[in-house]
Amino acid sequence: MAKFNSYIICTSPRSGSTLLCKLLQNSGVAGVPASYFHQASVADWATGVGMPKTTPLPAIMDKVKALGQGSGALFGLRLQRHSFAFFCKQLEALHLKHATDAARLQAEFGTVRYIHLTREDKIEQAVSFVKAKQSGLWHQAPDGREIERLAPHNAPVFDAEAIEARHVEFLAADAAWRAWFDAQNIVPLTITYRALAANPRDVLSQVLQGLGCPAQAAQDTKIPTARLADETSREWISRFTKYKRA
Repeated sequence: MAKFNSYIICTSPRSGSTLLCKLLQNSGVAGVPASYFHQASVADWATGVGMPKTTPLPAIMDKVKALGQGSGALFGLRLQRHSFAFFCKQLEALHLKHATDAARLQAEFGTVRYIHLTREDKIEQAVSFVKAKQSGLWHQAPDGREIERLAPHNAPVFDAEAIEARHVEFLAADAAWRAWFDAQNIVPLTITYRALAANPRDVLSQVLQGLGCPAQAAQDTKIPTARLADETSREWISRFTKYKRA
């Protein structure tokens, strides 16, 4: 029996959250976690779950909860920092009698387990983001098939200023998550990108156990994505590190 009604993966882009979400979904016991509130727009939330733009917020929430549960009872959600303040503002409008974000999240989603997924090396994270944005390729399967491409193929070009902007953004996002956890008296389950990338099933087992789900479900779970880091990534990291020192 699961200890929680829901869990929220609190993260930022290129931290391994797609890998973790798909692992949890593939386990068959942890719902269908996704970024249902990715944009700072209620209309976009509605269209993203197949509803008209004018759908009232409570109906959108009900649809999201159904999608995030899948065929089970545990609801999964991924929240990125860039749209989190907007999300909290909408949640406040739904639960005015509750004084804190954590209380409102519990009112909406039941007992919540928070998972902080963080990438320790923010330079690696920034390089990964800029390279994906330039190339158009965001996620790839272990067999080389493209899973998510958001733009036509384009050869990536080193851009120190773009990497710097993302580096600053990701440092701030991580600090903001930690400050929010402290303010809400939340002790999250912290997962690092390095551990997840090195041993996906071991981390999945740890997360499932933390959710009160059968950890053995991780043993045969298919690994859904492959790392995109390559020689270009390593070269950019080296060049940017020298750029920062200059």
